[in-house]
Amino acid sequence: MSLDFNTLDDFNMEGKTVILRVDINSPVDPNTGYILDDTRIRMHAETIREISDKNSKIVILAHQSRPGKQDFTTLEQHAKSLSQILKKPVNYVDDIFGSNARGIISRMKNGDIIILENVRFYSEEILKRNPELQAETHLVKKLSPLADYYVNDAFAAAHRSQPSLVGFAVKLPSAAGRVMERELKALYSAMDKAEKPCVYVLGGVKVDDSIMVAENVLRNDNADFILTTGLVANVFLWGAGVNIRNENKKFIENKGYCEWVKKSKKLLKQFKGKIIIPQDVAVCINDERVEFPVKKTPNKRIYDIGTETIKNYARIIREARTLFANGPAGVFEKNGFNIGTEDILNAISSSSGFSIIGGGHLAAAANGMGLSGISHISSGGGASINLLAGEKLPVVEVLRRAKNIHQI
Repeated sequence: MSLDFNTLDDFNMEGKTVILRVDINSPVDPNTGYILDDTRIRMHAETIREISDKNSKIVILAHQSRPGKQDFTTLEQHAKSLSQILKKPVNYVDDIFGSNARGIISRMKNGDIIILENVRFYSEEILKRNPELQAETHLVKKLSPLADYYVNDAFAAAHRSQPSLVGFAVKLPSAAGRVMERELKALYSAMDKAEKPCVYVLGGVKVDDSIMVAENVLRNDNADFILTTGLVANVFLWGAGVNIRNENKKFIENKGYCEWVKKSKKLLKQFKGKIIIPQDVAVCINDERVEFPVKKTPNKRIYDIGTETIKNYARIIREARTLFANGPAGVFEKNGFNIGTEDILNAISSSSGFSIIGGGHLAAAANGMGLSGISHISSGGGASINLLAGEKLPVVEVLRRAKNIHQI
């Protein structure tokens, strides 16, 4: 599959002003505001350095979490971290498109790098609309006249259609950054060469995304098995009629996923034998890991999949020729409940099939384990999972259109 959009190789950005959208959404200590893991910031440093080496003025747009979350905060610490990684000043501007931000951009000198405030502080950034409408938002209309180029390197957010992600490509000559380019090359290659059996391991807490993917890949006959872990598994267990007890039902209700329980029930009937749910689970009792068959789950939060489930999943994984995994199998940060996540990752790493690990927590776990047998570790779980499910990514589509609209 062709990339069919501009990259950094297609433009001469020497001395130009570049708006660069990155995804440096990082784990942040809600009490101190300090960044706990700078992996994503380091990842985008390659693109920033390459543009900076052309003596360009770089205006960075990024987000951190979303309204209502504990880690929804400013990008001040991100600027400090990025400055240390690049070994050059990165000026944090506590404004997005107001007169202060626009004035600073207008006064930038060649080689300057600034990062504007968390774009999700701006209410219109949350709205999902088509690129043409997003191009008419205040953010895009105020900032685009100040720039010569727009570069999107935020692959991890490529499945979203928000002003900072799709609006600027309507107004400015646009290109993909190196992270975006590398991710899409790897994923398109996997899609073109996918062999069967194809197995998806879907876990974590983003139940809606995972169930949509499960439905798409099964309906299109792109997956032979869906192995469920994490909160995704708990929703499917409830959908299968297993009494996961009130503690776990309340957690699912509080996350707003009750409708997805009904959806899971339908999918289990429609694709009988294709969606595999846990046989046993692990809960925390007196700060210890204790396992139970799913039918005997106590009224305790499920923190991990159990040993028998791990063995069954590992067998299916070893027989697969193409593997995709997204989301941890449980609360892997808690001592004793990392077993499911790590054993699944070890099975994938030792498999002879082509394997892709989705972004976020699972990628962090894989990197922390130093695994070498995984074909590709993606920076974006939601984006990669949607792409592999056959969905079009709004950011990629608008970059393709921009190549034809803005002729340089």
